[in-house]
Amino acid sequence: MAKKPEEKNYKVVAENRRARYDYAIEDDIECGIMLEGSEVKSLRLGGANIAESYAEVKDGELWLVNGYIAPYTQAKTFGHEERRRRKLLVSKKEISKLWNATAREGYTIVPLVLYFNHRGKAKIKVGVGKGKKTEDKRESVAKRDWQRQKARLMKDHG
Repeated sequence: MAKKPEEKNYKVVAENRRARYDYAIEDDIECGIMLEGSEVKSLRLGGANIAESYAEVKDGELWLVNGYIAPYTQAKTFGHEERRRRKLLVSKKEISKLWNATAREGYTIVPLVLYFNHRGKAKIKVGVGKGKKTEDKRESVAKRDWQRQKARLMKDHG
């Protein structure tokens, strides 16, 4: 995701690089995220990790589970819990679509990237994907290596 010059507030805070390796992502959705004040300040400093997290639909609401936001040291008494469940904000139509996808066999809602959009609002992009098997992962690695090799050859001969 390249930073566009007119979007001065756009900033990627955390990216789940393993998500596309471990899952075959079929669809992705941008969600808002309910945060406390100290969490937003910590995110602005870049203290977050969504690599081990996932999202789930529970009681008609979408939740981010096991997402880590570092504690904000200046918020002494009004700090936040680092790995608490955070509510993700999407429409009821999107929630029902996600619930139907996870009801099917093997589908998971995986957070892909946590960022501030061009308006300065914290957003998270989640993807609906099916877990890859070992042979699929090997195929992904082989394809990536071939793309690198092809780029090198083009650079040398071009």
